[in-house]
Order: sequence, then structure tokens, then C-alpha cells
Amino acid sequence: MDFQLDEELKAIQDAAREFAEKEVAPTVDEDDRNHIFRKDLVKKMGELGFFGATVPEEYGGTNSGFVSLVVITEEIARIHSSLRVALNMQLGPSRALVEFGTEAQKKKWVPGIVNADLISCFAITEPDAGSDVAAMRTRAERKGDSYIINGSKTWISNAQVADIALVYAYTDPAKKHRGISAFMVDMKTKGVTAKPIAEKLGTNASPTGELFFDNCAIPAENLVGKEGDGFKICMTELNNTRLSCGAGGVGVARACREAAVSYANQRVQFGQKIGEFQMIQDMIAQMWVQEEAARLLLYRAATLKDKGVPNTLETSMAKYYAGETAAFAADCALKIYGAWGYSKEYPVERYFRDSRSYQIVEGAANIQKIIIAQDALGYRKANRG
Repeated sequence: MDFQLDEELKAIQDAAREFAEKEVAPTVDEDDRNHIFRKDLVKKMGELGFFGATVPEEYGGTNSGFVSLVVITEEIARIHSSLRVALNMQLGPSRALVEFGTEAQKKKWVPGIVNADLISCFAITEPDAGSDVAAMRTRAERKGDSYIINGSKTWISNAQVADIALVYAYTDPAKKHRGISAFMVDMKTKGVTAKPIAEKLGTNASPTGELFFDNCAIPAENLVGKEGDGFKICMTELNNTRLSCGAGGVGVARACREAAVSYANQRVQFGQKIGEFQMIQDMIAQMWVQEEAARLLLYRAATLKDKGVPNTLETSMAKYYAGETAAFAADCALKIYGAWGYSKEYPVERYFRDSRSYQIVEGAANIQKIIIAQDALGYRKANRG
């Protein structure tokens, strides 16, 4: 495959880079330090079409494709990993609706998600259900023309700022994962409350919280797909958001590499630039190769998505390796900066903190390795290209 960006994709890349460097970068340290969620920047991203890359034009999208999404996400994450989360939060529900929603649901919610008039989130994780999605306990019981939702979710990005949420709950626990269903929930609905999660290690400008559902009654028409489709919808959604998450990891890795190269060419020790020392060169070489390899894995998975080819294995490979690459690059950058990397004088300490999330969110590294290894061993073949 040829992964050279065409003129359209280069123009999208330039637009995302310009936005990130001119609009996001000037306040990134202040926003991170003070845990400020920049809804105004999210709205501008919507106006620029960043949330519509994988959405058909008839629902307000640009339909520029998954490769476009990867390119946009990398540029945003390179400047501020926290703002990258907004791409996933708008992507997950919009794509789920495009793929599984009714025409009425698509028209009602997708355009608002794409232009960021609606801040969205998706709610899967619970206190006892992380990687084990089927262990969730949240219930949705049909009563007349409504579903009554009871339960709680945790570690939900955008929980306390979202207007709408794609919520997963059991409609028939006896069927195990085949009894999970998906619902669109207006966050202003009576019985829904959100509580911020305490201090996190990183992604400080991306709000994270808990959601509580106490006899929350939603219209039955808010069911996405059919009862029991929830697990399928969830896995499809995660297969999309993992790609964007991986692109964020590459963006952070690139920021680390660029910072390390700049510092290595400025810092002088023992009468020479530290970049002239072989051990520094060793780290920078590995950073660059891993970054390039991760990016190519992402481009491959995104290209398969754009062609409509099954890609679960390729997406898991890309997401896993991008997360490892971000963590490795952050480690190296911190070492190259030395004591200054440990301080808040430079952004490297923020890159280090933010990098760790990419090994956890949208399916932890070990989950991706299970998917990859079981396919390699022939135990369970992934949906693949």
C-alpha cells in the first residue's frame, strides 16, 4: 500500500496543524495546569469539520475518511493530548448512530455532534466492568414507551460536560453479552447525575467523571439498533475509537521526539552538544523509527476502514503499538532533558503524564495483545483485512 498523503489530505493536515499551533498552543500549559475544558476550542473544531471526517455529508459530515481522522488527531494530540479526547467523544456516538441508528436518530443527533453544538460521550466502563465489558451491571427495563435505566458508570470522558451520551446497559442479563443494549440519553433527563473524578495523572484539561442513573426514563425510540445489539455496537465503536486513540499516541510521540531533537541540539555538556553523544543518538533513532512504524500501522488500519474491509486485527495492532510508542518516546524525552524534563519549565513532563493514558484507554494494551496473539495462534480469528 502507498501511504503518501494526497493533496486533499495534506490540506486537511495543514488546517489541523495551523489550528493546533495558533489556537491551542498559546494556552495549553495554563489549560492543563488549571484543568480547563475549552468548549470554545471544541466548537471551533466542529466548525472546521474535524468531527465529520467519518460522517456522510447528508448528516453534516465531510466524509473525508478514517485516514483523514488519523491525520487530524495526530496534529491535535501533538499540541495537546487532552483536546484529542474530544475527537473520540464525538466520533464514538456519531459513528455508532451512522452505522446502527434509525434515520430519525441520525437526523436528530449526528449533525449536532459533528458541528459540536452537542458535546457527546459514551458510557461503557463501570466500577467492576472495565476490560470485561460483559460484567456491567447497569440495567435498562422497558416500561411502556420508555426504558428505565438504573446503574452507574465510571471513568467516562466528558461525563460532566456532555449534552448527550451513548449508554450501554443490560436489557436481558440472562443472555450475558447478548443481552446488552445501547441507548442515546439526554444528559438533562431527570435521574442522570454526573460527578467529577478526583485528580488524574494526565489529560488534565479533559474532564473525566462518573455517571449515575436513578430511575432515568428515556423514550423507547432512543434505543440504538435492537435490544441485544449493544455488545456488537460497543465493539464496533471501540474498533473506531481505538484508531483515533492510536493517532493521539503518535501525536504525543512526535511531540516528544521533536522536543528531544531540539534540546539535544541546544544543550552543551563536556564541550559538545549532547546530541553528538551516541547514547542520545540511540534514543532519538529508536523514537523516530517507532513513531514512523506506529504511524504506518495506523494508516494501514485506516485505509482498510475507508475501503470497508474488516480490520479488527490491524486496528488492535496499531492502537497497541502507538500506545507503547508514546510511552517509550516520553521516557526517552524525559531522560534526554534530565532534570529540566522533570520540571514544569518544559512540556516534556506533560507529555510524560499524558502518554500513559494511551496504554489504558479504548482497550488496555493487554487486551490488544490478547486479540493479536489469539489471532496469531489460531484460537480466535479477529475480523481482519
